[in-house]
Amino acid sequence: MKLTDDDKAMRDGAEGPAVAAAMDLLIRYGEALDAEHLCDVRNVAGTTTQPSPVKARLVAEGGWEKAFSVINLDADFDSYEALPIPDMKVPTCQLQQGFGPDSVGIAPYPEKFVELQSDAEAFYGRRGVHILATCTPYQVGNLPTRGEHCAWMESSAVVYANSVLGARTNCEGTASTGAASLTGRIPCWGNHHDAHRLGTHLVRADVPVSGFRDWGMFGYFVGELVQEARPVVVGDLARPDLTELKHFGAAAASSGGVELYHVPGVTPEAPDVETAFGGTVPEAVGYGAAERRHVYETLNDQGSCTDVDFVLLGCPHASLDQIRAAARALEGRRLHSGTQLWIMAPRALKDTADRSGYTAVIEAAGGKVLADSCPAMSRSAPPGTKVFATDSAKQAHYLPAILGIEAWFGTLDECVDAAVTGRWRGGL
Repeated sequence: MKLTDDDKAMRDGAEGPAVAAAMDLLIRYGEALDAEHLCDVRNVAGTTTQPSPVKARLVAEGGWEKAFSVINLDADFDSYEALPIPDMKVPTCQLQQGFGPDSVGIAPYPEKFVELQSDAEAFYGRRGVHILATCTPYQVGNLPTRGEHCAWMESSAVVYANSVLGARTNCEGTASTGAASLTGRIPCWGNHHDAHRLGTHLVRADVPVSGFRDWGMFGYFVGELVQEARPVVVGDLARPDLTELKHFGAAAASSGGVELYHVPGVTPEAPDVETAFGGTVPEAVGYGAAERRHVYETLNDQGSCTDVDFVLLGCPHASLDQIRAAARALEGRRLHSGTQLWIMAPRALKDTADRSGYTAVIEAAGGKVLADSCPAMSRSAPPGTKVFATDSAKQAHYLPAILGIEAWFGTLDECVDAAVTGRWRGGL
């Protein structure tokens, strides 16, 4: 792999041992990927503050320096000494993490992890990590420009950055983002190259796709169809908004491994179908009434009991408009005594929801707006949960396997109805 003089200097220790370890990791990573060189990045979104038993042990042994050395720089667990960690070289944000202080007494999440996370936030915040604590950093200020090379984790964030913003990132990991934050470098492969951003499959919606639920169902179909390829979607599509685009991408990244999609006339790299493919347009695969029905039944095939204990909204983290819509649906109503409702949101948007009066309406109904995490990330749902309902195709896909509970998938209104009645009455 070709290294610049700056790359070699960092590798050889000119900027300290932690940066040298980071460069060594990136060089090995790049060679494994057969990358020809590294590219400059100035926008990293990773995880440093997420608590875990392993991280707690490392911090007890050698402080946060050892935790970063082992988890974010791939150092040896038992024998490696803690490296002094300098400030991040490029802007870096913390993605979704564990539940924060507002969850105490609500989510069955260890308070010792809340305390550990707060300690981590102070340590990394002093070193230039922005504690956004959300899977949707683009909703709270981290908006890379079109064509900008980034190093991001989290499947729904990556697909949004590539597709909607036109930034360039692969779906990175904890170690590669940790190394990128100290060096401003990442292997230049995959989505960083023009040739790997062209469409591979044309998918045509032959039934109307409009609204949050249907954009999620369409995304789930597309991801299952193309897996890790790059779909171009056309057909009977209502113009999507931010929430629908993030829902579509999150669903496609869950049922498949989509990191980049194009909606001609909407997403920035696809002014038309021909441009999206760079020339020859393949034959389209149709999405009709039968396919739509199949997706709906697939997302609801892990639900049998209609008694709902828990309703979850906000995956990926809810936008302010989604929180407002939930408040309007709950206004003047009261949750069923055996059902809890959580809305997951970025803390910055929760604060805005508080000031706008939306949180007060939701809490008056018995619901909660929680920040920083989600039940899948923190493996935590209300005690005794057996059946949950959600408007998120992603959570309907993952949470039954993670927590061993049944799932119902539907619209926001159907989910609110389940929270109020304690029963699932949704349908296609």
